[in-house]
Amino acid sequence: MPEPSERNMPAAPARARTAAVLATTLVALFLVPFTLTGASVALSDIARQLDIGLSDTQWVVNAYSATFAAFMLVTGSWADRYGARRVFAAGVALFAACGLLSATAGNIWFLDAARLLAGIGAAATTTGASAVLAGAFAGRQRARVFGLFGTTIGIGLAFGPTVASQLVDGFGWRAAFALPGLVGAGCLLGVPLLPRPATAGGTDRQGDRAGAICFTVGLLALVFTLVEGPLLGWSSPLVWAAAAVTVLALALFVRCERAAPYPLLDLRHVGTGRFAALCLAVAAVVGLFAPLLTYLPTYFTRAAGMTPSTAGWAMLALTAPVLLLPLLCGYLVRWVPARVQVVASLVLVAAGAAWMATGTSLLPALLVAGCGVAIAQGLLDGQAVDAVPVEHAGAASGAFNTAKLTAETVGIAAVGAVLAQTTRGTLTGPGLADGLHSVLWCFAALCLASAAAIAALLRRPRTSAAQLPSDQRPEAVREPA
Repeated sequence: MPEPSERNMPAAPARARTAAVLATTLVALFLVPFTLTGASVALSDIARQLDIGLSDTQWVVNAYSATFAAFMLVTGSWADRYGARRVFAAGVALFAACGLLSATAGNIWFLDAARLLAGIGAAATTTGASAVLAGAFAGRQRARVFGLFGTTIGIGLAFGPTVASQLVDGFGWRAAFALPGLVGAGCLLGVPLLPRPATAGGTDRQGDRAGAICFTVGLLALVFTLVEGPLLGWSSPLVWAAAAVTVLALALFVRCERAAPYPLLDLRHVGTGRFAALCLAVAAVVGLFAPLLTYLPTYFTRAAGMTPSTAGWAMLALTAPVLLLPLLCGYLVRWVPARVQVVASLVLVAAGAAWMATGTSLLPALLVAGCGVAIAQGLLDGQAVDAVPVEHAGAASGAFNTAKLTAETVGIAAVGAVLAQTTRGTLTGPGLADGLHSVLWCFAALCLASAAAIAALLRRPRTSAAQLPSDQRPEAVREPA
């Protein structure tokens, strides 16, 4: 028998149920970025206690971020096909179990395997939570809820290093994985309160299994190439084989997406210059932001002499602007066009990266870069969806988030490869500062070049829906017959 709608329920129970839905989904969502940034604070202690080298330590972060990025498209299609609540519950259960297993790991192989699976759980948690909230709320209420959705991710990114540093200082590195595991297990208690789907959803569609396999294999092979290349040697047959698998798998992925009736990533409607510019912008921004979240705590503790706790507080200079500026940017669009703000964000990120590369006034430089990242995060998602016709907004959102997560994963792996080369696989000594400064100069140049390209691409006037022929306009703007 169908559940009564909230409109027909008494006000107090309806409010209580709404609060339960938000608490369950948003708390679980908070854990996804928290465990990425939190794990980075624990890397030094993990390396010391498990007596491992840089390559294995990198996989604690890279394994999680790679499967998280690779499975976002897959779990999104699962949510449509099998039900959002079911995918969300499975994702949270897997994520929580892997967090607890990570906390009990006695060797790096077990820890890396648990982190690999945790990334899949994180992807299912994120896409499942998004679909659950989209089905539970409508209209202005849905807009407000998805504002909370983005804020929750920002809070996880901002306070992950700080909270994890306190856990590592007080209880050791295992606590950075145990706490998210325990909180995730608690979130499962709220799953029965989540709304059931009104219909079976897209169960009649055949999933794009070939595309999912090709994308996942290609991304994992690329990360393997970048992580292991400096240590095994770039001439190693294994590294060359992984590079070949990367090229072949990603080429097959493009072919599969063009041929599939229901592709994971619809490539047909997102190839405009404007959309490409926005993908370039987000790749440049998160390509720097994600590696800094991962490797700055290690730099602070091993090169700058900070304790893990102090390093966590210092990270707030980079992450705190993400909590405030995205909301402000939305209001400023009335006076400052979005394209101007996007270009300004890249210039700020470039300036912050160059300032950090000089090795002076590190915290103000982090604040400048953090402001640039925050401006981009407040604008780019909405601009990407707005860059294509409304009927293809879903494809645009999927493609944009794929570009963002792939840039994060590749950025973390690439910077790790450079630091492995400059520190000879130890992630300590003067080579750590030299390698990080070299990376920052490169990112500063990349962001400036991206700003120039994006300014040119976004300068072209865009045809509004009202200017289209009547038979091409969305329903909302068509003139009455």
